[in-house]
Amino acid sequence: MWHASSLRHWPEHGVTRMCDNHEKPVSAEAFADALKAGVLQFRQSVFPARKALFEELAKAQNPDALFLTCADSRVVPALITQTGPGQLFVERNPGNLVPLYSEQAVGVSASIEYAVAVLKVKHVVICGHTDCGVVKALLHPEKVADLPAVARWTGFGAQARRRLLEEHPHAPEEEQLRILTELNVLNQIDNLSTHPSVRKALEERRLAIHGWVYHIDSGEVRAYSADTGRFEVWPDA
Repeated sequence: MWHASSLRHWPEHGVTRMCDNHEKPVSAEAFADALKAGVLQFRQSVFPARKALFEELAKAQNPDALFLTCADSRVVPALITQTGPGQLFVERNPGNLVPLYSEQAVGVSASIEYAVAVLKVKHVVICGHTDCGVVKALLHPEKVADLPAVARWTGFGAQARRRLLEEHPHAPEEEQLRILTELNVLNQIDNLSTHPSVRKALEERRLAIHGWVYHIDSGEVRAYSADTGRFEVWPDA
């Protein structure tokens, strides 16, 4: 398990106040104004306070981890982990899916290869989350029948769905969604191991892979434990 003490904490992100009002619908013009205010705040306040850091980052990046998570707007990796610029190499896509390695051009595969083979990250985190639309589509594929691109994409999580139906065919739907969210993370870890750069790094013992599920309603992160075979609250203190 990844030790929490290994993370370098970033105490302030300079998040603008518009983030506090997410539950209130705003017009397109109002949101554009909020974005403008946020960029201005970053340029005038956040950047000057950490100018030396950004000057170093302008020369090169040396992230500690590849953080592969869902494109869902409610999942904010730097906020969840309290990390700062340059620490996470982030790959996002619907459902935090990892295609099986192939010779076809797939953006996710390029991100994985670059992070592991070139940047030589020490950790890969695959982070799922509660209330995931792709997980719901895996459970009920008929709901995305009129979305062909989405339907094709969810195929990379098909193994998790098969395992769910084999092992928990009669569980209540809410429980099936919870289980499927976790199985999907494990499925993607299996897919990750088919990538040559990952396989090589694992053989050289220079890479650790972690499976997380972020619970939006509680702020908890549950990490997979190989010792217990379960997703458990992490860290436990």
